Amino acid sequence: MKYGTLLLHNGNEIDPHTGALSIPIYQASTFHQTDIENPGSYDYSRSGNPTRDALEKTLAVIENGTHAYAFASGMAAVSSALAILEQGDHVVVSADIYGGTFRILSRFFSKFGITHTFVDMTRLENVEVAINQNTKVIFLESPSNPMLRITDVVGAVAIAKKHGLITMIDNTFLSPYFQRPLDLGVDLVIHSATKFLGGHSDVIGGAVITKSEQLAAKIYFVQNGFGAILGPQDCWLLMRGIKTLRARMEIQQQSALKIAQWLKGQSWVTDVYYPGLEDHPGHEIIKSQASGFGAVLSFKTDTMERAKTIMKQVKIWSVAVSLGGVESILSYPVKMSHAAIPKPERERLGITENLIRLSVGLEEPDDLMADLEI
Repeated sequence: MKYGTLLLHNGNEIDPHTGALSIPIYQASTFHQTDIENPGSYDYSRSGNPTRDALEKTLAVIENGTHAYAFASGMAAVSSALAILEQGDHVVVSADIYGGTFRILSRFFSKFGITHTFVDMTRLENVEVAINQNTKVIFLESPSNPMLRITDVVGAVAIAKKHGLITMIDNTFLSPYFQRPLDLGVDLVIHSATKFLGGHSDVIGGAVITKSEQLAAKIYFVQNGFGAILGPQDCWLLMRGIKTLRARMEIQQQSALKIAQWLKGQSWVTDVYYPGLEDHPGHEIIKSQASGFGAVLSFKTDTMERAKTIMKQVKIWSVAVSLGGVESILSYPVKMSHAAIPKPERERLGITENLIRLSVGLEEPDDLMADLEI
């Protein structure tokens, strides 16, 4: 079965009780037990819910995993994955990473004796150098947010295996439609399902997927213990969003490439960051490990004033946090997604006040380009 068909026919699309072509929203907190000696599949919705179960099985299938867990947000998923670590453990992390992940590592997990080292993972030798005796995890984000840097995932996995480490990757930007890291050897895949999986800017959610029975048991323990679960209505919205993932990603990617190429030719643009461009330093690597380049790009204007003028004048682009929706969203990383990162570190990473991030939606690209001109 081809992947586009699998998104719609993965064994979790029909209600087994009624034949409905939409899994019902089981808006229930608890479940009657007909035989206390032999409890049923569900007892309390923090531990398991039929709607969430259908979503999690769908997520496992489309990421080519065996176990998936749905969380109340992308950061709940990131935090729950990292919560399998113990006091004294060390994490090697991609330096160019979502601001929320930076914040939770540097200001929360550090309180519990979990240390980290941020490295430029476009050069794998940096990963090797950062590994020490108590390193337990290599945490990747590729393409990275917001600079769209690409990590050689297969190479990073090889390093992790040599040292007996767990690999985790934030796969939000490409979604499983374009990149399936478990097939590349990664141990845990994480999504902000709010973004492309949901696709309509109407649900907050997160997901963790794995092929490992041992890691699955640890993730479920955290999910059930912390209780940062995704509610049944939000699970239903995500399942609905996944059904259109192929159509959205294909159209949005086509538009993103067209806009990136157009931006390259504008006199008021100094840099364009999009791995679909042939001169992007990670272009060949992403072609080897993914089937597409995604619908997110960033660019720098010649001045900070021009960047701010664009944000004030756009009519079609929504100026907002988040990404991955059917509507195009323009974000300002220094004030939004990466505001938690200290300014010197942001600037070292290239996240400057003239940087704009675009999440391309389903509008006509010609209209989107015209809207950016001032």
